Amino acid sequence: MPERPPNIVIIFTDDQGYQDVGVFGAQDIATPNLDQMAREGVKLTSFYAAQAVCSASRAALLTGCYPNRIGIHNAFMPNTNKGLHPNEKTLAELLKAKGYATGIFGKWHLGDHPDFLPTKHGFDEWYGIPYSNDMWPYHPQQGPIFNFGPLPLYENEKIIDTLNDQSMLTTQITQRSVDFINKNKDNPFFLYVPHPQPHVPLFVSDKFKGKSDRGLYGDVIMEIDWSVGQISETLKQNGLEKNTLVIFTSDNGPWLSYGNHAGSALPFREGKGTAWEGGQREPFIIKYPDSLESGRTIDEPVMAIDLLPTIAAVTKAELPEQTIDGKSIWPLLKGKTSDSPQEAYFFYYRVNELFGVRYNNWKLYFPHRYRTMNGQELGKDGLPGEYRYVNLKETELYNLEDDPGETTNVANEHPEIVKIINQLADKKRAELGDALTGQVGLEVREPGRVK
Repeated sequence: MPERPPNIVIIFTDDQGYQDVGVFGAQDIATPNLDQMAREGVKLTSFYAAQAVCSASRAALLTGCYPNRIGIHNAFMPNTNKGLHPNEKTLAELLKAKGYATGIFGKWHLGDHPDFLPTKHGFDEWYGIPYSNDMWPYHPQQGPIFNFGPLPLYENEKIIDTLNDQSMLTTQITQRSVDFINKNKDNPFFLYVPHPQPHVPLFVSDKFKGKSDRGLYGDVIMEIDWSVGQISETLKQNGLEKNTLVIFTSDNGPWLSYGNHAGSALPFREGKGTAWEGGQREPFIIKYPDSLESGRTIDEPVMAIDLLPTIAAVTKAELPEQTIDGKSIWPLLKGKTSDSPQEAYFFYYRVNELFGVRYNNWKLYFPHRYRTMNGQELGKDGLPGEYRYVNLKETELYNLEDDPGETTNVANEHPEIVKIINQLADKKRAELGDALTGQVGLEVREPGRVK
């Protein structure tokens, strides 16, 4: 009989900070299951979400493309009539073509019109919500700023409930994930678990309420860690642990304006909605006992765009015919090389604005406007503080090895590095454009639109 290909599990949290896992520095949140996963797997310390915002980040994870290449920017609002284009091939579609069962349990946020739901993009099953969990009538700014309708809970393509309380959602998503594994234990499967938490509003079940030393936010992370443990134990009980590749990471950094209801990106600068390190550098753990040596740490930069081609390499799935941006990091994960497969990574935000570039240990930022809570009063208990906006007026360069907090601009001391990165940026602008310079990208594709 041919060797069974590995199962794939991706656990993807929402707005979780780099420091919100024990092995990434959390001192006040117990994450025993994630810590064990890191001991038994590989930890990446320079892993980046592709953008610091929900829809764009998720599009990159599932397609292997910079989200602006496929016309997806920011976070889709309800009833937007746009979504991930049907022509884009998702990881679910690639694996489904290889005979995998595919399931998503959690938040989608790549189009809520029926034409764009997960079942239209390669997933056999879906249970969860179509967009962020704060897009509901109980938003603290409902009325003055927003006018959200009820938050629907989907099973496949049918709304089965509207949510007034999300306290049991993490538990329900976990139960569905466990059931999916049990049901598909005899054939390869792709399980995608994009948790709506710890995005505000924070909700946790009674079993974890008051358990953390970091208040409600820590309780939520502890429940997510429990969920990781439930999935891991189910794999083990079914004899699937060794032949399953499991990834844990998050879509972007913490939403700092929410104060005690936000995570921590320390030691990095800023958070969600910025291209600074705190906005896009995420905790990342990968475990695959049959193929990856345990207990390793990799410091080379990697981005979410690289996951699709990596998983395709491992499963021998065919890559999409259309251009993608990611490259397989499998040789890096296996220890066959110590180099990232990419020459540089590009940090876009808003509608196609190139904010920065990571090149080796260097990070260069171009003049742009960004938000900060520095000097501002943080929000509290579910109410947001107000951001202050700052104009970065000149090119700034940081050595992330010496200065991970990005405190000292060294552009004047390293003009040769600035020149190299500018050349790389110009090349990428020719492909994908840059609204900050007025460059029009020649290789940008359209999102899906309701006809």
